[in-house]
Amino acid sequence: MRRLFLLLLATLALSGCGYNDFQRLDEQTKSAWSEVLNQYQRRADLIPNIVATVKGQANFEQDTLTKVIEARSKATSIQVTPETLNDPQAFERFQQAQSQLSGALSRLLAVSENYPTLQANQAFRDLRVQLEGTENRITVARNRYIQAVQEYNVKARSFPTNLTAKVFGYPPKPSFTVQNEAQISAPPTVDFGTEKK
Repeated sequence: MRRLFLLLLATLALSGCGYNDFQRLDEQTKSAWSEVLNQYQRRADLIPNIVATVKGQANFEQDTLTKVIEARSKATSIQVTPETLNDPQAFERFQQAQSQLSGALSRLLAVSENYPTLQANQAFRDLRVQLEGTENRITVARNRYIQAVQEYNVKARSFPTNLTAKVFGYPPKPSFTVQNEAQISAPPTVDFGTEKK
């Protein structure tokens, strides 16, 4: 009887100090992170199709294509585990690799504008649509992860639940950040080729 009473008391104490909330929020961030990885994997799977389509076109800039292949290889070589969420350096390396891949794909799509034959290729147009949809899905997944991490971190840093976080090992989790804030704060230049030379 005494054991049952102590067990009940311990359960009430843990739930009152936010332990159950940490369990729920931790699982929520892991689930959101898994969706981010799922969308990154979808993009990585699309790239071989893009490369195969583009290779079939003549006069394409080989350098851009090589950079896409290298960026994909680097992005998929990084092992991501649930512990990555608690390791800021590993999280940063993963973000950098994905950012490089995004940049390489952007250059590929920009260069393709100069090749009418490539633009007219139905397979390439379909892949562009799929790639654009994938990037949108990645953005949505990132936003959900950011919201999940925000809710978790507020709990981990607020008093008195921060004491529970320290006792049970729930450190604040890293969120997504941009690589270069100064670069994206500048407005993009739009040029329709109307400037006089």
